Amino acid sequence: MKLQTSDLKCEYRTNPLGLDCEKPRFFWKIQSETPGCYQQSYRIRVYSDDLSGSSGELLWDSEEVESDDSIHVPYGGPALTPRSRYSWEVQIKDRDGNTSPWSGRSWWETGLMETGNWETRWISSPDKSIDSPCLRKDFHIRKELASARLYVSSRGLYRMMVNGEQVSEDLFTPGWTEYRSRIQYQSYDVGALLVKGENTLASMLGNGWFRGSLGFAGNGAVYGDTLELICQLHLRYSDGTEEVLGTGDGWTCGEGGVRYSDLYHGEIYDSLMEAEGWSRPGFDDSSWSPAVVTDTPCTILTAQESEGVRRIEELPVLEVLTSPQGETILDFGQNLVGWVRFSATGNRGEKVRLSHAEILDSEGNFYTGNLRSARQLIEYTLGGEDTEIYEPCFSFQGFRYVRIDEYPGSVDPENFKAVVLHTDMEETGEFSCSHPLVNQLQHNILWGQKGNFLDVPTDCPQRDERLGWTGDAQVFAGTACYNMNTALFFTKWLNDLKTSQRPNGSVPAVVPTMPETDMMMPEDSGAGWGDAAVIVPWSIYQAYGDRRLLEDQYPVMKGYVDYIRSRAEDGLLWNSGEHFGDWLALDAKPGSYKGATPDDLVATAYYAHSAAVLSKAASVLGKSDDASEYSELNSRIKKAFQDEYLTPRGRISSETQTAHIMALIFDLVPGEHRSRITESLISNLYENKWHLSTGFLGTPLLCPVLSMVGREDAAFRLLLQEEYPSWLYQVKKGATTIWEHWDGIKPDGSMWSDDMNSFNHYAYGAIGEWIYRNLGGIRQNEENPGYKHFTLNPSTVREITSASAALNTLYGEIRSEWSLEGDNFSWTVVIPPNTTADLVFPWPGSGAPENRTLGSGSYRFSYSIDGSMIPELPSNPPLKPWEHED
Repeated sequence: MKLQTSDLKCEYRTNPLGLDCEKPRFFWKIQSETPGCYQQSYRIRVYSDDLSGSSGELLWDSEEVESDDSIHVPYGGPALTPRSRYSWEVQIKDRDGNTSPWSGRSWWETGLMETGNWETRWISSPDKSIDSPCLRKDFHIRKELASARLYVSSRGLYRMMVNGEQVSEDLFTPGWTEYRSRIQYQSYDVGALLVKGENTLASMLGNGWFRGSLGFAGNGAVYGDTLELICQLHLRYSDGTEEVLGTGDGWTCGEGGVRYSDLYHGEIYDSLMEAEGWSRPGFDDSSWSPAVVTDTPCTILTAQESEGVRRIEELPVLEVLTSPQGETILDFGQNLVGWVRFSATGNRGEKVRLSHAEILDSEGNFYTGNLRSARQLIEYTLGGEDTEIYEPCFSFQGFRYVRIDEYPGSVDPENFKAVVLHTDMEETGEFSCSHPLVNQLQHNILWGQKGNFLDVPTDCPQRDERLGWTGDAQVFAGTACYNMNTALFFTKWLNDLKTSQRPNGSVPAVVPTMPETDMMMPEDSGAGWGDAAVIVPWSIYQAYGDRRLLEDQYPVMKGYVDYIRSRAEDGLLWNSGEHFGDWLALDAKPGSYKGATPDDLVATAYYAHSAAVLSKAASVLGKSDDASEYSELNSRIKKAFQDEYLTPRGRISSETQTAHIMALIFDLVPGEHRSRITESLISNLYENKWHLSTGFLGTPLLCPVLSMVGREDAAFRLLLQEEYPSWLYQVKKGATTIWEHWDGIKPDGSMWSDDMNSFNHYAYGAIGEWIYRNLGGIRQNEENPGYKHFTLNPSTVREITSASAALNTLYGEIRSEWSLEGDNFSWTVVIPPNTTADLVFPWPGSGAPENRTLGSGSYRFSYSIDGSMIPELPSNPPLKPWEHED
């Protein structure tokens, strides 16, 4: 294959419509069969096109630029104009002097770009008691149309239609943001939906996060009690003239079939109340009320920042069950997030009523206790004409099982499909190994991410919570970036975190945040939770090399660390405020959710870590004074930590696993004491028979710290542990996602407390990053973010004889596949063009080749090793006298 470029993207997307970015960035991948292919230079040409797609004049030519950059390459031409299309192409040269042909054209369109470009106004129903108002307006097109763009948003959720057809597959638009400060708008090409003559703009509104139940108190109307719509339709005619239509005067409002919608409680739809043809031309809306024009400002509107939520896949019914209580239950075989699309035939007024749950109880009955107040109920009233098909509009459920409470006729599983919904991110990671339980664990981690990455990174998707907890996102961000391309997803969420940051620098514990009257949260947001302000931007920078994101978030990062400094004793020991601690750790005292590791130790350790990360970010951004200041602050925090929590001989004041883990992994232990702290941690694990006792903050760091201190054997011992508490215990209990509690279902089959027992909670799935890095061998290089230069270095034990890991980076696919047959080790690696990798061969000195740095290509190595060097899993401690079985 000759040198060429492919997979052109603008701001991470293929042909994006509606960017408000003044200097969008370009990305391309390089294809070449020449080993060691590396870009020497690039040339980009940008053209100003018309909205119909016809190519226009050359707008900007970068000329040849000596650079190996092929991601995040910024546009450098004249200022862009709103509502305009631009196409671009790229040509590159490699270091061998080869020149690629010009790529095919790719394009992007700008959105409205400035809030002053909104020429329409918000409208609402005059009757606030209508749960899901329907809004419409007819208009006439008299001339030949060249292009049409629709810009739309809402307070609440919207489903937008043109002539009865939905304008997009996007769901739950405009998404959940910090509504008091910013609301996204979406941009759509609707030219194909319009006709010459009569046309109709129409929209249904739903409560969603804006007006529906939200937060622990279950309050509605957290952000406001009025659902509103704004849309702006730009028509460009073939004769060059333009026309702008949209919300304002002349719209009418009525009711439709959606009688009730709520994210927690579900949806009620009555087809008998549906006004036939209301979203199409020719409908008689004389009985409808005029819509109300409101004074909501347009200044809070911003272009969509992430991919949309969409229908991703469908699952059939695995089995129809009859419970001991006589319930008819559909088992879809997978705990998922989405809804059920069903078909039914029955008499007018008959109902379909579905209840959703994650699990069955120990006797096989439908179990909803862990949903707390969330009803997760769908009710549909039939119109009685032929077969009717329905899926919800403004609610989603977290479920594996569906109870058929009402249904006309016999239940045919073919009439039900589970529709999986989440933000439409590219799956970038791939992992499998010879151990089936570990494979299922990876499956569970991925599905936990699918279920909880629906527009925001939520803690759980099923009960009356579903909030963007900062701590959960912080510990899982690294794993998330292996599984999927989360760059835009986290960019959006971090912009809400930025907006939510308080004037004193603290950040809320959940993002998007809500009025504090609804959230009884500590002011400090809690160590490990608030630190998301620093750690998540750094994680995204490491995964994607996104310097612009780091620049945008740097003031937030710095403000947060300075806030902690203002609260800490002498600016060093963070021993004040409220914290969540090592949440749900198994060493918690009875009646407490918080682990036994002291709050101040956890807080000070995270403070040191955030100061260190901030210093690195400052260095990347060329802020040398800040880099020195926060590096020195980190050193002083370390010294204060050692004085406070370590004895002169290197014993840590708290004997918990988490205390040892944090002291080691955050580099808080003097070199002369690291071996003692390591031995103490190993002793703790040994005494616990290789079971962990860690919670939300300690668990994600446990295997990484063991690998860091050279005890990979102990890390694998924990990974492969099948008894409670462990990752594989959940797998053996039938889990298809990650649980909130290690013993969500106890060994005897009983449940943990209904107060807090989610079976789709991704935090403990953070082990996925270690699996990719250590078992798969694909490791980032901190000095070369985005996998420009990376390390391939797999680890294993006898119990795992093969593994295959792949990661589709912004440069292309990295692959690491190895197998161990007897004492023969085989390893195949793939390195994408324009990158280099350090290969570190397992078991050096035992027949392994010398470590080396390689450029792009596919390589295979095979060698014999001394089998005695392959780690054996540490043995269990002997049973104590009282532990022997009779």
